[in-house]
Parts: sequence; structure tokens; C-alpha cells
Amino acid sequence: MRVCAAAPFPTACATSCDARWRPHDLLRLRRLDALDDEPAWVRAAFERAPYAVVRRALAVEGFVAIGVRGAERAQRYGTWAHADDIVGVVAPESLAQARPGPERDALPSFVALNSLQRDRSGPLSGFAWGPSGSTGFELATHARTVNEASDLDLLIRVPEPLALKVASALLEQLQTLSARIGVRIDAQLETPAGGVALAEWAAGKARVLARHASGPRLIANPWAEVAQDGAT
Repeated sequence: MRVCAAAPFPTACATSCDARWRPHDLLRLRRLDALDDEPAWVRAAFERAPYAVVRRALAVEGFVAIGVRGAERAQRYGTWAHADDIVGVVAPESLAQARPGPERDALPSFVALNSLQRDRSGPLSGFAWGPSGSTGFELATHARTVNEASDLDLLIRVPEPLALKVASALLEQLQTLSARIGVRIDAQLETPAGGVALAEWAAGKARVLARHASGPRLIANPWAEVAQDGAT
């Protein structure tokens, strides 16, 4: 079950996001405020790995919206961190060539990632990209979060318009790899308008769903329709 804490500030005052931290970045925190209504597993999860992922939500100065990951797939908790408590940040693209421990590299998501890492001339080679989700979390924190059924989630940064032909080549590469290894690969394009599923953009739909800090919206061109406040 995914739950979210109440914002520690008036929501009407939340109008932007601190550009130092982007969605899917992993933040190492020196502490995490305890709340009376937080799930019972949150404290143990934070002690195990004092990291949280930046989530898409508007905030006020001094705060960042974060998500805490528990040991189980359904254990996700949205809350808020003080900017002063952030002691490190790991972006997905910094993990693009990271490897798990030798006793973990046979897990399907790591096998798929290794295949992409070795393909230096494939469709991904021209992009800044990296693993997110459970794969990225384990690589960044060394806490075991990946299992046999884990997906491989990828973030691909595309600040400039992405041609449908290129998007189709990316999708075909990932679908072929997914079928060969038997792991679901979910790729998200990080555009100026927010996160867009690669599969949606490659399908040539008239409008695609862009996930933005101010909320999801259907738009025709994620590179032309940028939110006024500049948050991502």
C-alpha cells in the first residue's frame, strides 16, 4: 500500500521544487523526522538504508518531497525531508555502469542492465540514462532490494525533442532484451514537461501522459509544453 504523509507546510504555499534534486534521484539523509501516523516499517527501512527517492510533488523552500522504500514491494511511503538533512545525492545516470556484488549479478534485472552496459554502440549510447527503482536503489545503497521478479526501471534524460524513429529503436532494443532475459523493462523519458513512458511516446499517440510535480497531464509535445514554474 502506498501512503503519503501530510505536508509539513501549507500546501497553498507549495509552488516549486529545488532544482538541486530531481525526480528519481536518491538522497542520503542524516535523519528522517518520525511522524505519528507513519507505517510501522519505515524506521527499520531507514535504519537499514538511510536513503529516499525524490518524488514529484511541489514544495516550499527548505523541503523536498521524498519516498521511503521498504523491504516489500507494497511498502512505499511518501513524506518530506528537510534540505539541511541531505548529505548526498545519487542520480540514476551515475549508476549506468555500476555493478552489483558477484553473488547478485545473476538476478534478471541485473543481467538485463549488464547487457545494456556492454552495448556501447546501441540506441541508448547517445543518452544520459541509468537504473532507477529497486535496481538503482540496491546499486546505490548496497541494501538487497532486487529479487527474481523485480523489473528493471530505467530513466532516460531527453532535454531535446526525441524523434519517433529514435524512440522506436530504443523501445525495440528494450523489448528484445526483455523477451530474451524474461524481465520487464520499464523505461521513462525525463522531458522538460516531466516523465513520459517511452512506450507511449514511441507509439506516436496524439497525446501522452506527462508526470509532473504539479500533477499528471495529457500533452501533445513534452518539449513544447513546459510548465510555467519550471518544476520537474
